[in-house]
Amino acid sequence: MSLETISFRKTGYFSSLICDYLDEKPELQQFYNRFPKHDNFKAQIEEKQHSVRVSESHRKLLVKVLKEQYKTINTSDSTQQNIEALVNKNTFTVTTGHQLNIFTGPLYFLYKILSAINLCKELKQAFPAYNFVPLYWMATEDHDFEEINYFNFKGKKVHWNAEAGGAVGALSTDGLQDVFELFSKDLGEGKHADELRQLFSEAYLKHNNLTDATRYLTNALFKDYGLVIIDANCQELKRQFVPYMKEELLHETSFKAVSNTNKTLSKDYGIQVNPREINLFYIKDNLRERIAFEDGIYGVVNTDITWTQETLLKELENHPERFSPNVIMRPLYQEVILPNLCYIGGGGELAYWFQLKDFFNKVSVPFPILLLRNSVLIQSRKQQEKLQKLNISNQDIFLKRDAFINKKVREISNIDIDFSPQKEYLKQQFENLYKLAEQTDKTFLGAVKAQEVKQLKGLDNLEKRLLKAQKRKLSDQVSRMTDIQNELFPNQSLQERTTNFSEFYLEHGKELISELVNHLDPLKSEFAIFTL
Repeated sequence: MSLETISFRKTGYFSSLICDYLDEKPELQQFYNRFPKHDNFKAQIEEKQHSVRVSESHRKLLVKVLKEQYKTINTSDSTQQNIEALVNKNTFTVTTGHQLNIFTGPLYFLYKILSAINLCKELKQAFPAYNFVPLYWMATEDHDFEEINYFNFKGKKVHWNAEAGGAVGALSTDGLQDVFELFSKDLGEGKHADELRQLFSEAYLKHNNLTDATRYLTNALFKDYGLVIIDANCQELKRQFVPYMKEELLHETSFKAVSNTNKTLSKDYGIQVNPREINLFYIKDNLRERIAFEDGIYGVVNTDITWTQETLLKELENHPERFSPNVIMRPLYQEVILPNLCYIGGGGELAYWFQLKDFFNKVSVPFPILLLRNSVLIQSRKQQEKLQKLNISNQDIFLKRDAFINKKVREISNIDIDFSPQKEYLKQQFENLYKLAEQTDKTFLGAVKAQEVKQLKGLDNLEKRLLKAQKRKLSDQVSRMTDIQNELFPNQSLQERTTNFSEFYLEHGKELISELVNHLDPLKSEFAIFTL
């Protein structure tokens, strides 16, 4: 395996917010706590240690719940040791979270978890007196079934057709036998194909719901690296969160804090999420709907369920498991129940975390360090050789389709297709005409401007026609260049956002994950290009 990198900004696939964060722009510092550097983790540890939210009783309950959830899972000694270690005041988590996509969904599911695993290894080397546990937070309470019911394999969408309602973690795995049979045929023959079949069948055909299936699959892939998996949709854990949910229901704390933050953040950047007055759902059986307050009555939208303030608080006290945090409240829930130092996510996730800093301050909960997950483009040696023969650089391959083709055609043409010098010369000539019009009759300025625009447009059109002609002339080379880009950027999107891990596992097996673990650097803020 060989590794090269390119800056996130140069890929063109990441927002100005994320690029500015990686550049540590001063104007963003008010929206986060500490930047992810080794030295800053020591201060984060001390802040978390002194937080009343990480008590001995909290830790004991966390370990108790995890042991219960792992009761039927055949896991590794390293994961078991990590669970046991969480009871100790010198042990902290590094957390990432993700939806319950069938068969992991896109590749970046792996990169999130690998970032957490590798950061824990680095922190242990830097701070040997402490223990660091990589933790995957399963989004079992999510209800966006349409986002998780498929994965892509060799250009095909492997789709699970099912009726869904309520929290996805409780969904029955009925119907996944049909998905398995279709997927199994496409896998072909071989050792790694058989391993993938076994992974899928053991996870989805031998577990009754999506939570248990995802836990099994994720543990099978990462248990050797000590990963701990949590399902926070749990009555005992939610009971710890009751004071914050009560505050949310009575005082709309998150709505007020996040709305104020959005006013400031939106001056320079787009807003990822907008808060509601109450940022909690009510979940029961196949139901997960918003809680709203109107005309003095609390209710669950799209249902007949209503409460007075008194009966609502009684319901919260008796059944905290029926209350589910949305995207605004979930991060707070995480930081209340975990001894967590760092959250690892993609660009979109970090964007909404930036909106929450003031909210965390208001409720006196330490805000975690935010780390952009590793991003990776995997290419074969054959693909690398093609890129080299076609003289396509790492920066070239990330260009959007038209820009990519136009740039390469200009480079390989034996004539100059760039009319920039002619355009500049034309502009200089019109500068003289503007001066002449100023000195004689200013009413001619409009006519001069119109003529300049017309002639510059004419040069643009000539340039485009010449470029189009060269594309036809060089069609064979253009075709080879677009073919290789299509292979690496399916549907003109980042590979990691579309392709499933199974395509690479089919060729490399378990070595795929071990090589990524060995080479990815979680704190190196650059996009990785791996040749396998």
